[in-house]
Amino acid sequence: MTDVAERLPDGAANLIQTDYTVGQDNIQPKIGPFGLDVHNPVFAISGLTIVAFVVLTLALQESVGPLFSGLRAWLTGNLDWFFLLAGNVFLLLCLFLIVSPLGRVRLGGREAAPDFSYVSWFSMLFAAGMGIGLMFYGVSEPLSHFSASVAEGAAAPESWAPLDGAAGDTATARDLAMAATIFHWALHPWAIYAVVGLAMALFAYNKGLPLTVRSIFYPIFDEKVWGWPGHVIDILAVFATLFGLATSLGFGAEQANAGLNYLFGMPVNDTSRVFLIVAITAIALISVVAGLEAGVKRLSEINMVLAALLLLFVVLVGPTLLILTGFFHNLLAYVEYLPGLSNPFGRADDNFRQGWTAFYWAWWISWSPFVGMFIARISRGRTVREFLTCVLLIPSVVSVFWMTAFGSTAIDQLVGGYQVAAEGVLELQLFLMLQELPLAAITSFIGIVLVIVFFVTSSDSGSLVIDTITAGGKVDAPVSQRVFWAVFEGLVAIALLLGGGLTALQAMSVSTGLPFTIVLLGGCYAIVQGLRSEPR
Repeated sequence: MTDVAERLPDGAANLIQTDYTVGQDNIQPKIGPFGLDVHNPVFAISGLTIVAFVVLTLALQESVGPLFSGLRAWLTGNLDWFFLLAGNVFLLLCLFLIVSPLGRVRLGGREAAPDFSYVSWFSMLFAAGMGIGLMFYGVSEPLSHFSASVAEGAAAPESWAPLDGAAGDTATARDLAMAATIFHWALHPWAIYAVVGLAMALFAYNKGLPLTVRSIFYPIFDEKVWGWPGHVIDILAVFATLFGLATSLGFGAEQANAGLNYLFGMPVNDTSRVFLIVAITAIALISVVAGLEAGVKRLSEINMVLAALLLLFVVLVGPTLLILTGFFHNLLAYVEYLPGLSNPFGRADDNFRQGWTAFYWAWWISWSPFVGMFIARISRGRTVREFLTCVLLIPSVVSVFWMTAFGSTAIDQLVGGYQVAAEGVLELQLFLMLQELPLAAITSFIGIVLVIVFFVTSSDSGSLVIDTITAGGKVDAPVSQRVFWAVFEGLVAIALLLGGGLTALQAMSVSTGLPFTIVLLGGCYAIVQGLRSEPR
């Protein structure tokens, strides 16, 4: 055994000897027949199951729709408390580690230096994490909560249940709408991502294990993690990632179709959405072939510039004073209502808790292997405290400002008598809000470009992560395998859209997020054990 292999636990060393070429200073993946390099049980089971799912869903389009709808309703209706409770655990762990002495541990060892500058790091992290969601829900979610609060009465912070006589109180309804929106897009979801990213980075860079989800559980399963317990964990991670991505890609196709219809008259139907998914997946394939540096990094930086320009435009030509003051006011409202919003056993409104929060938490959790592994790949050299502070707090602040700018502008238009945005379908509301501002055609086109490029970076990054998992944690597997997964991400999104629309996408996101929630709760214990064994 060489120096590299000697630093690994025995089980990992055996896996490395089987699947890698071990050198004095590095580990290179072995290339198998036909130029492929796969961790056979995980790749074969995941790939065949997903192929079968796509075929059956497309063949039984008429009958699977009600099945998906019932599945989503049952999961969010009966297990909403579990998702909320798990989300709280992830956030509390992150906050504890930030202030704990364990936060001094450096990912990659004491001498490790960061691979990327802060600008590049933030750009890739943010674009991969929530880009499509912010574009889709930046206007529609604040409007939805505001309209419901005005119509039904503003809610008490301890229960989120309607207060008698509060109907029509626009000031309170505005606070509630923005607090609820921030709750879904700030600390809790980024805590989910941070837990997975920290765990993967710690066990890959500090313990010398392969960069895959199973490595997190070495403190729990010991050498058995390289057998079927580890295979099951990685397979669950593949399913969660693929269906979480398919949900986002479906949202992106819906919104791009709506925007192209608004600007150019493109028909809004399944044919158009399938065409968009195929076309954008083809663009993603080009990015996949180009690689992380030339593909994802460059596209992420371009998209961040476009997103910043669109955000600045809305701030300057929209209700500027309301947005700037609203940012701090909304943060205070978020803190005020957070205990009631995050209480898994409170008397919260069922539609809000089940229809919004439970779905969101399952969606974020299903995305967590993808985003977590991706940010682990780009975060070597950061301390645990630096990693958690940046991953948890900075994107949350940006999300709050984005939601405040777009949401406050839309609510202000609604209060001023502009009803079109509120009455439009969710995927069109961004463009209807921009219609009331100057240069609507240009900004709407930029919005479509943003959705498409976020679509591309998500698909590209997702295929990279799934390929890493199915190849046993190897980060330099052949490009042909990433092409395979990028193609099937698009096919799954098409199958679900044709089989049941957004409801089907949401159902599969929730159903795959549920078992992976249990996996992540076990990962919290492993993180603490791993950090405690590190020199500080």
